[in-house]
Amino acid sequence: MLVSFIVVALNAGDKLNSLIEDIKKQDYDHGNIEVIFVDGNSTDNTKEVMTCLQNSSHDFNRVCVLDNPKKTLPCGWNIALKESKGDIILRVDAHSSIPTNFIKNNVECLKTGEKIVGGHRISIIDEKSSWQKTLLIAETSLFGSGIASYRRTKEKNYVSTLAHAAYSIEVFQKVGGYDERLARTEDNEIHYRMKVAGYKFLLNPKIQSFHHARNTFSKMLKQKFLNGYWIGLTLGISPKCFSTYHFVPLLFVLAIIFGIGLGLYGITLPITVLASIYFSFNILNTAASTLGKKFEVSYLLLPFLFLLLHVYYGIGTLWGIIKLPLWKEKSVKFEPPNIIR
Repeated sequence: MLVSFIVVALNAGDKLNSLIEDIKKQDYDHGNIEVIFVDGNSTDNTKEVMTCLQNSSHDFNRVCVLDNPKKTLPCGWNIALKESKGDIILRVDAHSSIPTNFIKNNVECLKTGEKIVGGHRISIIDEKSSWQKTLLIAETSLFGSGIASYRRTKEKNYVSTLAHAAYSIEVFQKVGGYDERLARTEDNEIHYRMKVAGYKFLLNPKIQSFHHARNTFSKMLKQKFLNGYWIGLTLGISPKCFSTYHFVPLLFVLAIIFGIGLGLYGITLPITVLASIYFSFNILNTAASTLGKKFEVSYLLLPFLFLLLHVYYGIGTLWGIIKLPLWKEKSVKFEPPNIIR
């Protein structure tokens, strides 16, 4: 089975070399792998790294480097899908690492008759400093990163969504490509369409990939804000593609605003109760997240990091909802492209 291994990247040259080395080490027949790179007008050496593999004496079926002038991920995925010739579409983030059996395990799982498969995506850090370890806990904790099954499920089972998934090409031929209006929630939207079309997402713990966590807290905060913001906007296109837990940070922020508003009129009980419950749970979660780990002084900051992550996410969602009417008015009607060969 020919596998289209797709990587869409923007200014990821520092990580892409490492991922390319992982691709070269795959134990699946290289003659049945086509590597499709899509560059979003990067200002670093991303495209040079891509073309270096393309121009080398590689043993892959082919290596293709494409341009994505619109820069966003869904546009990049659609460009790659239109170019792909594979029976299997396997898409991986540029800031990732994969073990040697990654492609083979995905293919073997699809050969059993499944149409969408994947495994655990594990967050890792490049440096072992105390601060990096603290950020990794904030990134991977249930309290900080959410309840997505691909992070934690230990048994082979059907789940609601997957990261770094492999798809039979028939899935895209049936549901179409990605909605190019969405800069960050394209996975939620297209996975919802896939589920409506009757497809299931099988998580196989044998399949693993690794995501390089953000190395600064400011980048984590920006990510949470933008994730929340695009959830708010996507409500105007596909509100059913989200689970209830996506809106918990929004409810938390609204409760804070409401509690502070009442406090201005001398009614302080609601905000006091909210703060007591939240910080009690926050501290318990911090203790659980660091249990069994060698103590680092920076771990004491985790309750405040969690608070900021939740507030930024909630404010992002609120701001997206506020901007939604104007965004929908300016947004061009879009029909996901057909993937027909």
